[in-house]
Amino acid sequence: MTLVLLFAIFPTFYTIVFAISHVRFSATGLKFRTVWFENFAAQFAGNQQVHFLGRFTTMSVAGWVFSLLIAGALLWWLYRAVVSGVGWVGLAGRLISAAMAMFIALLFAATLLSGNQWGTLLNTLFYVVVGCSIQFVIGLMLAFLCSQPVSGKNFFRVLFFIPLMITPLGVGYAFKMILDVTKGPFQPFWQLVGLGNWAWSTDAWAARWFVILGDSWQWIPFIFIVLLAALENVPKDHVEAAQVDGASSFQIFREITWPQILPVAATVMLIRMIEAFKIVDLPNIMTAGGPGIATESMTLHSLFLWRSNNMGDSAAVAYLLLILTVVVCSSFFNYVVVKRLRRARA
Repeated sequence: MTLVLLFAIFPTFYTIVFAISHVRFSATGLKFRTVWFENFAAQFAGNQQVHFLGRFTTMSVAGWVFSLLIAGALLWWLYRAVVSGVGWVGLAGRLISAAMAMFIALLFAATLLSGNQWGTLLNTLFYVVVGCSIQFVIGLMLAFLCSQPVSGKNFFRVLFFIPLMITPLGVGYAFKMILDVTKGPFQPFWQLVGLGNWAWSTDAWAARWFVILGDSWQWIPFIFIVLLAALENVPKDHVEAAQVDGASSFQIFREITWPQILPVAATVMLIRMIEAFKIVDLPNIMTAGGPGIATESMTLHSLFLWRSNNMGDSAAVAYLLLILTVVVCSSFFNYVVVKRLRRARA
């Protein structure tokens, strides 16, 4: 507990001093000048706004339509919560989640749907939502296949687990080498398909998808091994009884297997989302956050600010990431996981 206090809790709270201060290096050490919320405000309406949120001009028609649809859905969700008699604590939590969802929707509408540049906030959410979804689906499929009575499944279990034992640094350099279209091991293949002169690192979307590819290769084994353990603990007599009654494989999975593994699946997805919010190694090594800031996550954004001795803004971005992670993961757990668990038990 002493070690946790010294190396985790104390630095977390001491960073608040940096976040609300302008920090200057001097011969005698660090000098702090309190600026309160100026570092945070700079991310939303100051010199860091384009970097953090993106570039805004005019919102397109598609952006306005999307924003209105999300606003209507959130208002209906809050209305149903009030009608159902939710308490003040529950209503306050829903208001925070709705405000965060509306903010992200407006940001999405003003950037991607309006043809404008993203910031590091949406880059991070892209890695979390898209990356974790792909990893969960593939991990679940591999776990389901390896839980079946097929020959050689023990070999594939070990094979699928190997990427998890490699450090993110090694994964980043390995994928950077593999994706080198001029000198990498797959250079003949790139030449064959006509991409020998293609610089994927200068294409924003290609760079984002390749970062997700490397991240998925590393983290799918984690989801795979946990879900495999859950699948192997599903009672065999339930499955056999359903087969005798003539249920199809899909019906067995939907009605028996999925409710049984849902608590484990929700937990592993929550852990993976928390880790995805902190992604920094792969975009730093593979693209250095480029082209421009197209692949730069909030963690990498904070790291670059720290390297430039801008300690105040670096701490502010780190705390904004903490707030985003807490709200998104809490909302996912309370309004998606808990709701589905109640349905499964019913």
